[in-house]
Amino acid sequence: MKNTDNATVPEKVPVLSKREFLKTAGTAGAAVAAAAVGLTGCAGSGGTGAPGVVTSKKTEIKWRLQTYAGSALGEHVVKPAIDAFNKVANGEMFIDVYYADQLVPTSELYLAMEKGTIDCVQSDDDSMAAPADVKVFGGYFPFATRYSLDVPALFAQFGLDKIWDASYKEASKGAVTWLSAGAWDPCHFATKKPINSLADLKGLKIYTFPTAGKFLQRFGCTAVTLPYEDVVMALRTGQLDSVCWSGITEDYTVGWADATEYFLTNNICGAWIGHFFANTKSWEAVPEHLQALFKVCMDQSHYYRQYWYWGGEADKRVNGDKLKLCSIPDAEWKTVEEEAVKFWDEIAKESPRAAQVVKIFRDYNALMAKAGKPYRY
Repeated sequence: MKNTDNATVPEKVPVLSKREFLKTAGTAGAAVAAAAVGLTGCAGSGGTGAPGVVTSKKTEIKWRLQTYAGSALGEHVVKPAIDAFNKVANGEMFIDVYYADQLVPTSELYLAMEKGTIDCVQSDDDSMAAPADVKVFGGYFPFATRYSLDVPALFAQFGLDKIWDASYKEASKGAVTWLSAGAWDPCHFATKKPINSLADLKGLKIYTFPTAGKFLQRFGCTAVTLPYEDVVMALRTGQLDSVCWSGITEDYTVGWADATEYFLTNNICGAWIGHFFANTKSWEAVPEHLQALFKVCMDQSHYYRQYWYWGGEADKRVNGDKLKLCSIPDAEWKTVEEEAVKFWDEIAKESPRAAQVVKIFRDYNALMAKAGKPYRY
């Protein structure tokens, strides 16, 4: 991840050369193909094997996709859709999935994709250090959304899709193509001590996203930058006090619930905004019918996460046996919401496009508030 202010920075992991990528991916691809298993449907086949491709055709197009997510989370947020694509593509195209930091550090995903050493990326803009002028809104932009359905509505009906498309066409002279946006889970604290007031946030060393980390510094938190797979050990050794990176579903799925004790029910955002991106040359080399198939599978990925997170958040709060719930009173949490408004004002001054996005967030949330229940309470 990109460094945040006052962040602890690990030793930088070098980016592999394209030649090294090709050598590694070629060997891995052969092993994956040999171990392929059947796929039962778009919702995912389970396990860690690659999808079965019953064909005698030679695969014409091979892609490498790296996600921001570690392997346990990747099984849900990306693998089912790519398994489905690989099966239906029937040998015409095959996508190998790599998880967080397996090929390059998350903060270097954009650079690797721009160079063509990675064909496709699933990430938020901010974490992959995109040079696009919308990157600050990727991931968790404080209080921009209340529910996961806000994200597709904002992109499909309120114009954010056109803004993201234009921004990436300008960035790096269009070397990277923005493909699709979707919602993930809300952003909560999972901590090793109970949080019952804003004062309890002071001094917390947290693992979070860049923009969220910048915002939470206002309440005394210190953002710590680490490789994704090192988070559990950092929590156990005291290098981290908390993660503010997800909802409770991920806390259980990726093992953070085993290294923390409490879950703060207040959140700083209702849904993470993530995207699929592709190297433009790689994307343009894909035939139109396979582009259409990939778009369908991206939509399937977004749909799967909608219900997986929505049901999971409720179930783990009620039936989870690892994390105790704690809360900051609504009247006190209102201070955080008011501070977010000031934060929005500051971000809007960064560029005309930032101002445009902030205005859409303001107008959208005002509309939801006027609409009343169930849109806003």
